[in-house]
Amino acid sequence: MDDFETAIAEYYRLGPERDRLSTWGYLEALRTADLLGRHLPPAPGVVYDIGGAEGAYALPLARDGYAVHLVDAWEPHVAAAAEASAAQPAAPLASCAVGDARDLSFEDSTADAVLLLGPLYHLLERADRLRALREAHRVLKPGGVLLAAAVSRYASTFDGVAVGDIGDEDFQELVEGVLDDGLHRNTDPGEHPRWFTLTYFHRPSDLRDEVADAGFRAIELVAVESAAAWATDTRRLADPGHRDAVLKAIRRVESVPELLGASPHLMAVARKSH
Repeated sequence: MDDFETAIAEYYRLGPERDRLSTWGYLEALRTADLLGRHLPPAPGVVYDIGGAEGAYALPLARDGYAVHLVDAWEPHVAAAAEASAAQPAAPLASCAVGDARDLSFEDSTADAVLLLGPLYHLLERADRLRALREAHRVLKPGGVLLAAAVSRYASTFDGVAVGDIGDEDFQELVEGVLDDGLHRNTDPGEHPRWFTLTYFHRPSDLRDEVADAGFRAIELVAVESAAAWATDTRRLADPGHRDAVLKAIRRVESVPELLGASPHLMAVARKSH
């Protein structure tokens, strides 16, 4: 993707994917794995993990018996995923390649499931997000399932309050821009790595409309972390009892429309019509 020649490349050169999902993104990882377990068809099956980064979800799915093909726009991610795949020779990835979510190399109707757990973040134009979603629709088999993640329009507001950055004038400018047009414009992630990078932040209705316009039906929107993201931490989640209670609490409210925007991440679960 051309975008990876700009601030997005600078951000990913910092290596944020190496430990994000085991540290401050741990709740996101737990909930995403939970949603995958509930919505993916039983193994074996073919899964295209588009924007799969270093294989955080692709590698466990391969161990579970799926034929997982990982695609990512950032070559160092793909190299790291390939190395990790080689380290699990009994259950390697089916393939691992650099590619563009808007122009997949796979044949029509060849996947049982497509994961878009990152590409919609960095496709700043609606037309590009629709291209990626339509490509996912094209490669899915009839009845196949899409799981597409998005960042909530209000994530920076809540995050800024939670960690204290909301008092920074530059951060306030970022938040105001997001609320105005959905574009999170951190053009210097080297100076502010915790402020992420160039990203489109969805309203729940935007995500639903885009998935529907790409041809999908039976669309369900769920909160990934819900408001629990702002009320718990990784240390407490290490306790099994607390972790299970938090996950159960999120499941109870994951589809409540009034609460969707309070979640840092949203997930659209949809199917290709038979």
